[in-house]
Amino acid sequence: MTAASARAASVFSALDEAPMTWRHYAYWLAASGGAFLDGFSVSALGVALPLLKGDFTISPLFVGLIGSALVLGAVLGAAIGGLGADRFGRKRTFIADMAIIALACCIGALAPNARFILLSQFLLGVGVGIDFPTSGAYVSELMPRKARNRMTVATISLQSVGMAAAAFAGLAILKLRPSAEDWRLLFGAGGVIALLFLVARLWAPESVRWLAAQGRIIEATALLKTLSIEFGEKPANLGAEAIARPAPPPEAAPHATDVGYMTLFAAANRARTMLVSLPWMLMDVATYGVGLFTPVILGAMHLGGTKAGAIAADFADVEGSAAVDAFLIIGFAASLWAVPRFGRIAMQVAGFSGMALGMLLLLFAAMTDNGAKAHLAFVIGGFMLFNFAMNAGPNATTFTLAPTLFPTAIRASASGFAAACAKIGAAFGTFVVPQLQDAWGLVGVVAVMVAVSVAGLLATAGLAHAVNEEGALEE
Repeated sequence: MTAASARAASVFSALDEAPMTWRHYAYWLAASGGAFLDGFSVSALGVALPLLKGDFTISPLFVGLIGSALVLGAVLGAAIGGLGADRFGRKRTFIADMAIIALACCIGALAPNARFILLSQFLLGVGVGIDFPTSGAYVSELMPRKARNRMTVATISLQSVGMAAAAFAGLAILKLRPSAEDWRLLFGAGGVIALLFLVARLWAPESVRWLAAQGRIIEATALLKTLSIEFGEKPANLGAEAIARPAPPPEAAPHATDVGYMTLFAAANRARTMLVSLPWMLMDVATYGVGLFTPVILGAMHLGGTKAGAIAADFADVEGSAAVDAFLIIGFAASLWAVPRFGRIAMQVAGFSGMALGMLLLLFAAMTDNGAKAHLAFVIGGFMLFNFAMNAGPNATTFTLAPTLFPTAIRASASGFAAACAKIGAAFGTFVVPQLQDAWGLVGVVAVMVAVSVAGLLATAGLAHAVNEEGALEE
C-alpha cells in the first residue's frame, strides 16, 4: 500500500466512525432535493395532464411523448451525471443539475403551447437524471457507517414525499382556485422549490471521500478537520489530527482506477452491475407507469363521475390519487426501519412481491363483469399495497445498492448507469401506459405491471450473491 493509499484509508476510516450530527442531516436534506423534485414533477404532471388536454389540443400519442420526455431526459442526465460527478466532484455536479431543474420548471409554468411543455419535461428529466447518481454517491460518502443505509434510503424516499406533496398541492389549487390553467401553478411551485434547494447546495461541502480518491489528501484532511470543528467536536475525535501530521507535497491518486462504463462490465463488477441496474429498470416500468397515471387510471374507473366537468372530475380523481399516494409516505417510513434491520435484498424481494399482489387485486377488480367501480375496496387496496410495498422495498433498495457496491472512483458512474437503465424502464412505462389504455383498456395496463413486478423479484433473487455487507462501502 502506498503512502497516499494509507492516508486515504485513514480518511475513510475516520469518516466511517464519525458521530452523527445535525450537519449530517442538513447536508443530507440539501443533497436529497433532486429525489423530492423527481417525485413532485411526476405527480404534478399526472395532475396537470387532464387540464393540459383541455387547455391545448393534445393527442394520446403526444401525451405519451410528454410523459416519456421526462424520463428520456433522465436517461441522458443519469448517463452523463455519474461520469461528471466522478470527474468534477459531487458538489459542482449537483449545483448544476438543480439549476437545470429550476430553469425547466420556469419554462413549463410559462409555456405558450404543448411543445414548450415537452421541452420543459425533457430538461427537467435531464436535471433529475444528473442528480440521481450524484446525490446517491454524496450521501453514502457523507454518512457514518452506522447511519449509511438509513440515510441513503431516506434520500430516495423523499421522491415519494414529493409525489404526495404534489398531489396535495394539486388538491389545494383545484379547490381554492379552480381554473383550466392551474397546471401553471403546479409547475411554478416546482421551480420555487428547486431554487430553495439550489441555495442550500451552495452551502454544502464537497465529498471528503471524492477528494481523497482523487489524490487530494491534504484538501480532504483539511475539510475533515474543518467539519469536525464545525460539528463542535475536537479533531482528535475523528482521527483527523493523526491523518494531518504528515504534510508531504501533493501526491498522485492513491490507486489508479479506470473511470468509465466499460469498467462496470469487467469480470469483477459484472454481476454487481446487473444487480444494481436490471431490477431498478423493471421497478421503474411499474413505478412510473402507475405513479404518473394514477389519476388517469382512477378516471378511467369513473371515480370522478361523467357529468362533473373537467375540473371537478380532475379534482375527484386527484382526491383518489392523494389517498393512495399517502401510502407512499407510510412505505417510506417503513423502509427506514426495515431495510437496515432485514437487509436490502430481503426487502427488495418482499417489495416486488407486494407490488405484484397489489396489481393482482386491481386486475381482479378490472376483470369482473360488474366493473372496477363495484369493487372499489380492491381498487384502492391494490393501489395502497402497491405503493406501500414499492417504497418499503425496491424503490428504497435499488437506489442504495450502487453507491455501496462500487469504489469511490467509479461510484457515481455505476449509480449513473443504473439510474439510466431505470429511466429507460420508466420511459417504457410512461409511453406505453397511455397506448395500452387506448388499445386494451385498464386490464392491459395492470397485467403489464404484474408481469414486471414478478420479473423484478426473479432478477433480484438471481443476482443476490453480488451484494456486500450491510452499511459497508467498497474501496
